[in-house]
Amino acid sequence: MGMTKRIVLLGAPGVGKGTQAKQLEDRFGWVHISTGDMLREAIRSGTELGKKASQYVEKGELVPDDLIIAMIEKQFQNGKCASGFILDGFPRTEVQAKKLDELLSRQGAPLDAVVSIEVPEEEIIRRLSQRLTCKEGHVFPEDSEHKPGDPCPTCGAPLSRRKDDAPETVRRRLEVYKQQTQSLIAYYRAQKILKPVDGVGSYETIFNRILEVLGIASGSV
Repeated sequence: MGMTKRIVLLGAPGVGKGTQAKQLEDRFGWVHISTGDMLREAIRSGTELGKKASQYVEKGELVPDDLIIAMIEKQFQNGKCASGFILDGFPRTEVQAKKLDELLSRQGAPLDAVVSIEVPEEEIIRRLSQRLTCKEGHVFPEDSEHKPGDPCPTCGAPLSRRKDDAPETVRRRLEVYKQQTQSLIAYYRAQKILKPVDGVGSYETIFNRILEVLGIASGSV
């Protein structure tokens, strides 16, 4: 059964994109391309593209679209994405989406679906303001088991609340996300590949909703 899928995963900060992408990768072997991780890795390993990107990152500037696209193209060239991929963190604008389309048409491999995980703003604010993270980036809910200052269950580093998870900051981040992605969402809707998914519920429930919009029976492997 051909289960190759080329997907873009959209969603505001705090909707759980990373968790869902990992589940899809584990289940179907589609490569999770998190553009944030990809950039950090390229800079850390000092590749040609990484060196160029670090010049922007060090100045606190956005890495240009063409550089990100070149990095994504590099990922495609190593053959790992032949079984499918999940793009997470890119594109964020209509201009980026058009550049991605050009790259994919050169590869003869257009997108199958753009899955947009939708969560009400107030719920995102509640989730993010109640989460704790460590310096390694592991995330846990603030609850009876996890409190600020406790050691991270994964690596032992202390857990704390991120400054940019404060409700007012989250609201601003969501506003920026909405402004950025409005035309992007309209662009994919016009292509008839936009698949909105209700992002409220357990991880399993949301995962099954994603499978449903992708036309995959939840029992498939």
